[in-house]
Amino acid sequence: MESSPCSQQMKREMWSGSSTPPCWWHRHKNRGFSKKSHPFLPKIFRKMSTQSAKERPESLHFPFLDDEDTISTLKESKTFFILRGLPGSGKSTLAQAIHDRYKDACKVISVDHYKITPLIRSSIPEEYSKVDEDLVDYCKREISVIVLDDTHHERERLEQLFDIADKYRYKVIFAEPKTPWRLDCPQLKDKNQWKLSVEELKKMKPSLEKEFLPMYFGWFLSKRSSEILRKAGQAFLDELGSLKAFKKESKYFPSAIEDPKIKIDLTSYFVKRPPGVLHCTTKYTEFGKAAGAEEYAQQEAVKASYGKGFTLSISALFITTKTVGARIELSEQQLLLWPGDADKILPTDNLPRGSRAHITLGCANGVEAVQTGLDLLEFVKLEKAGNKGEQVGEIGGGKLLYFDNGMWMLVLSKKIDVRAIFSGYYGKGKLVPTQSTNKRGAAFSSCTII
Repeated sequence: MESSPCSQQMKREMWSGSSTPPCWWHRHKNRGFSKKSHPFLPKIFRKMSTQSAKERPESLHFPFLDDEDTISTLKESKTFFILRGLPGSGKSTLAQAIHDRYKDACKVISVDHYKITPLIRSSIPEEYSKVDEDLVDYCKREISVIVLDDTHHERERLEQLFDIADKYRYKVIFAEPKTPWRLDCPQLKDKNQWKLSVEELKKMKPSLEKEFLPMYFGWFLSKRSSEILRKAGQAFLDELGSLKAFKKESKYFPSAIEDPKIKIDLTSYFVKRPPGVLHCTTKYTEFGKAAGAEEYAQQEAVKASYGKGFTLSISALFITTKTVGARIELSEQQLLLWPGDADKILPTDNLPRGSRAHITLGCANGVEAVQTGLDLLEFVKLEKAGNKGEQVGEIGGGKLLYFDNGMWMLVLSKKIDVRAIFSGYYGKGKLVPTQSTNKRGAAFSSCTII
């Protein structure tokens, strides 16, 4: 794993400072955000795209082609569609359907055009360097939907794509053709353009029969929603760091203190952010190795929701000495995707389902992103025990509460709705360092390590 020099393309997306009022983000409510729920069982395709979806064959029915909320969310996101399947199984037809649906917001990279024959091989052909060159060009242009049409039967090749997705903050959605012959090698022999034999196809088949599970499943925010939430988080940290009541408790944040009389610099205290796209994790699956991973992936709700758009409701922002995050209130439909044991640290824990639902916005030095959910559960345990926190005042359009020991929560007077896609994270999961300008309200520049 090599480090990508910050000088190549330093992003300014960890937070984005703003001179506008702290409650400014509510002005964005009319820019495509929806408060509608997204029931998906048994009516996952209730919002079909009029006639085109009805005329489309059954093998081309996917949420990202049929569901209007999903389509509009993907258009304001950055997404790799990694098509996977044997030659002749219908990947190019699926790629064309996606392109037709997203039009100018979409680019298709078909490996067939690079004359790379799909085979079992000992190493990745050098011809893929040209594929990646074109892919990176689309990423730099921030094309919303990039479709990668290839067999994708080699893990080594997939990991190269995951690294690029991480570097340019693209979410990943796997899609496989649903054609009846997709695994029928005798039929595929006659359908594939490479004239591959049944024996050659059979050699590739085992690696494509099993579902490729992610490091974790979750809701991944659209680019627009990520920007809004980062700015809300920055406004919260800026105002909190300047607050007299917070300065009195500055002993819990010693490394953030420059001049307590002026401000405590929380943006440089939380020096790391999660890789890739802001997200709310549902289930940690560790590429299928974690307990219950296969069972979770096979749940009807999970399979029906993969690649589908949702609206998440953020009710509060919080910080501890270790993390800063956003608290999410899950709807009944969203709770169907929430594992039953996700809110338990100890077997005796009995907290409301969905208590741990959150989005990590930043971590202190040496702290892993998983800590954010654990910190939120501590707030929930205090609330359950009757400790509702001491109300300090109102900032940023909400009520500020202090729970002692450096635990602060801003309960928003108006919840922030963010749009997200339910999918998986397939990369290496390393926290990414950020670089602060140490200037009030200034944005973070982040250097991604892949």
